[in-house]
Amino acid sequence: MSVVVVGAGPSGLAAACALRLHGVPVRVVDAAPAPATTSRALGLQPRGSEVLERLGALGDLPARAVGIRRVIVHVGGRRSGELLVGHPTALVRRPGLLVSQAEVEAGLRARLADLGVRVEWDTAVTGLDQDGRRVTLTTSAGPVATDWVIGCDGAHSAVRKAAGIDFPGVALVEGFVLGDVRTDMPVPRDSVGVWVRGGEMFAAFPLPGGVWRFMAPAPGTSVQDVPEFLTRAAHRHAGARVPAGESWLWVSVFRIHRRLASTYRRGRILLAGDAAHIHSPFGGQGMNTGLGDAENLAWRLALVASGRAGKRLLDGYEAERRPVAEEVLGATSGLTGLVLGESQAARLVRDRVLFPLLGLRPVEKLIWEQASQLKASYARSPFGRRPRVGDRVPEFAAADRFGWTLVSPRDEDCAAVARDLLGDARHVHRDGDALLVRPDGHLAWRGKPEPAALRRALAVMLDR
Repeated sequence: MSVVVVGAGPSGLAAACALRLHGVPVRVVDAAPAPATTSRALGLQPRGSEVLERLGALGDLPARAVGIRRVIVHVGGRRSGELLVGHPTALVRRPGLLVSQAEVEAGLRARLADLGVRVEWDTAVTGLDQDGRRVTLTTSAGPVATDWVIGCDGAHSAVRKAAGIDFPGVALVEGFVLGDVRTDMPVPRDSVGVWVRGGEMFAAFPLPGGVWRFMAPAPGTSVQDVPEFLTRAAHRHAGARVPAGESWLWVSVFRIHRRLASTYRRGRILLAGDAAHIHSPFGGQGMNTGLGDAENLAWRLALVASGRAGKRLLDGYEAERRPVAEEVLGATSGLTGLVLGESQAARLVRDRVLFPLLGLRPVEKLIWEQASQLKASYARSPFGRRPRVGDRVPEFAAADRFGWTLVSPRDEDCAAVARDLLGDARHVHRDGDALLVRPDGHLAWRGKPEPAALRRALAVMLDR
């Protein structure tokens, strides 16, 4: 059984790494002629770092990234509030990082190369056909036959279009500009600066190497005019002067959309990342949501591709990840409307009520833990003893290992069942209930440490 991943962004590369770690043959193709060098997404939330760590692709990224400790908000040029986002909590033990998406992709490509796979560049997908047993991709490099296809090829996904999957949604902001420039700003390098003035907004994010990313709404602005527009915005809102000769590393004009695929799967075609959902960049959730998709899908597809599980196991992918995307789409859309102040009344509430509340410790904790994505749970009921099936199990989630973990007494009989039905599984000795932790760090099963009970539970889960 083989898998072709279309798209060599973070989601596609993470999915490919996870599949290879479970022994599944993988090819990765991408329409681009070479790896991207621009930063695009830049926020790596704690959950995203955890995923990379499990895949063995985190490396020295935390040391090279900018650790964010606060978001400083200014209203009408005056400092109004400060949201602390770097303080450890019982849930979140690592900071959010600002680092180029290109750096994240480079780490994942290196890890994938270690696992024996290299990206096939300049290979655009132009069509596909599936017959229930195989998928044939039509590409610019010739036909490619495989058992499964994962479309991770972004908002304009050729895979999604060829599979006939709808992508309904709306435009939230018609014109937005951003640019990366090497300059100085009047806020600390461990801070994100946000300035609002009526219906105007300007934001600055620190990146490694003395670079700042500027971002602002600017309907009707052309790409060539972005440096001048952002230079004026930085001076008007932040009092910062960007010298005329400063080095602009990258500029872009885009619209903010909110879209969600009508389904994540059609036969042997599956979607992940921006191919399945796109939303506002406010809150830095995009790349991290895609990484979560990738690892959730990968362990399921690895079991199906190896013949250890029936196809019904894949139904759990959309059942678990679509609600996460819906929540992210709703939260980021709301945050966008809040920051941009869509009406005079909304701006009044934003400036006089919401921004000043950011400094309250309970508010800080709530926002930071939600943004970290570590609160995500797939438990079907709010009741029951923790951890519940579907809950993240922190002590086994943050580990340099993408594999199954069985927690049970020293008796090896349960471990033998896990290895028989799942393949490689680590056995951690501990008295009490037996816990089976999925490769993505969430609980798959708990019960008495009896081999027969575990075998019955896995037979149901694996559709055997």
